[in-house]
Amino acid sequence: MLKKTVRDLSESELKGKRALVRADFNVPLDDDCSITDDMRIRAALPTLRYLLERGARPVILSHLGRPDGKPVASLSLQPVAHRLQQLLGSTVSFVETTDTDEAMKCSASIGDGEVLLLENTRFLGGEESNDPRLSRSLASLGDVFVNDAFGTAHRAHASTAGVSEFLRPAVAGLLMEREIDYLGRVLATPETPFIAILGGAKISGKIDVIERLLSRVDAMLIGGAMACTFFRAMGLETGKSLVEEDRVDMARQLLGQAGTRIILPHDVLVAPSLDNAGVARVVPRNSIPHEQAMFDIGPATAESYSRAIASGRTVFWNGPMGVFETPAFAKGTGAIAAAMAAATARGTITIVGGGDSAAAVAEAGLVERMSHVSTGGGASLEFLEGKKLPGVEALDDRPAA
Repeated sequence: MLKKTVRDLSESELKGKRALVRADFNVPLDDDCSITDDMRIRAALPTLRYLLERGARPVILSHLGRPDGKPVASLSLQPVAHRLQQLLGSTVSFVETTDTDEAMKCSASIGDGEVLLLENTRFLGGEESNDPRLSRSLASLGDVFVNDAFGTAHRAHASTAGVSEFLRPAVAGLLMEREIDYLGRVLATPETPFIAILGGAKISGKIDVIERLLSRVDAMLIGGAMACTFFRAMGLETGKSLVEEDRVDMARQLLGQAGTRIILPHDVLVAPSLDNAGVARVVPRNSIPHEQAMFDIGPATAESYSRAIASGRTVFWNGPMGVFETPAFAKGTGAIAAAMAAATARGTITIVGGGDSAAAVAEAGLVERMSHVSTGGGASLEFLEGKKLPGVEALDDRPAA
């Protein structure tokens, strides 16, 4: 960790001071605006407790959804404030504004042991454009800036990167530190054998990750619809499956470069459409019917991939094996999650790279049985691609050793 963290702040920098915390409370809500998965709220608790225990007064900023710079009642953070208070066991006040005199007044009057949560930052027009005026205004809400929102660290927004231009010290929270630590191990010093599992719909969003990890892994297991682009590169029939035609040549090059390290499904689950799950059947990968599509890996592949996971000492997973939102096509993804949980119990370092993979692990009730489940899908991929994350780059550097 080359950036300062909240652990580097002195007692005088925290006690009685307003800690402006950028959290990632972008949680899923149902039609009644009730939280359906509070993993991201729970992930922020260690940092908030650390600050409260040292006498700091947390003032929290977060976004929720995509309101496009205007207030949207269904995307208010008020349900988050209620849930946060339940989990934290401290008083959490909520202000329905962010960039206002009211917000400033409330941040100035917050007491010891209390937490203040302000309204959705994306209700503000200048948030996503990183408007300097808004950044300066947000900075005035705190005495120290703590960025704990890894899930938005790849976005140069006013509340993630811009605010640090006007508020110092600017340090990482404990979640941010943990994310960078675990993902950094994947790139720098993974225990071997190192197994990577990549799935999802498209190869295009993961080419850079594949290329960067290929020289580091002992095996790369491919699933999801992206496997079909590799199948096409091998000259196999893919039926009505999703194939990125403009990436077939790239897939062919990757297969040539990887040798035996890229492993593709041996069998797949196919159906005429998602709506015809009742007639889904397993076929070998070289026998996908012309009028059907792949929607999950098959049972033989799930078993084979599970054995590969069991052999690993470091396992990284990003992307589902099929359309896991449909129960009939969720078995492959579930098998990977279960295999990783079992590997964790044997001492393997298991890292889930956020996004749909994290959602699948949460749905299976296995979050606590992984070494680390990232809160940032896009951020974790960009980090693994070697890209600089604006929300991290903006923080204070640690002195050179």
